[in-house]
Amino acid sequence: MNRIKLRANRIFNYVFGEKFKKKLNYNWEIYPTRMKIIQEIIDYKKYKSYLEIGCDNDELFSKIEIAFKVGVDPASGGTVKLTSDEFFKKNENKYDIIFIDGLHHYEQVKKDINNSLKSLNTDGIIILHDCMPKSYLEQAVPRSQFLWTGDVWKAFVEVRTKEDLDCYTCLADKGLGMIINRKNKNKLDLNIKNFKDLKFKDFYLNHKIMMNLVEYKEIKKVLE
Repeated sequence: MNRIKLRANRIFNYVFGEKFKKKLNYNWEIYPTRMKIIQEIIDYKKYKSYLEIGCDNDELFSKIEIAFKVGVDPASGGTVKLTSDEFFKKNENKYDIIFIDGLHHYEQVKKDINNSLKSLNTDGIIILHDCMPKSYLEQAVPRSQFLWTGDVWKAFVEVRTKEDLDCYTCLADKGLGMIINRKNKNKLDLNIKNFKDLKFKDFYLNHKIMMNLVEYKEIKKVLE
């Protein structure tokens, strides 16, 4: 996205968006990368198949070591040049681990999660990137800056309210949301009809509970 479009979106968000200026203070440079964490999960669980949604020039996809992997991106990288919606309509495979890093809009992330669940093996895991925005503008839609998570976190919070999905967010690499295909051990009770209506202020004040945060060193325990 070019600078002119970002600047126009920033003005839109300033005028019509949330008037909340506080920021979270996480320094992601001191935490493990998504590549390290995903590869360690693959090795620990002895997974054989990997699906990546949103490959962005194969920054991650090319480095993942696993017996079978598929990367989906309509523009750059991966092995399949389709949108995620188009891919899932045709897909007949099941995967042990699915990494979602496509369009960072709540509505699309929600669709990607639901479609991924249909393509996930019984002992599988879904991982979402960019679940921990540090400021309103970092997660605001439309996108108004280069460093951007979108409102992925809203889709993850919604999944946290489900009975049959166990969800955690690893405190690393802008937040790695982990969705495990089993009974929810710490269900989030949140009385809201439309999760898109959640505000960044809600996230700022309640993110530790909403996201069910865990440290990197706790991942193996979570996976047991």
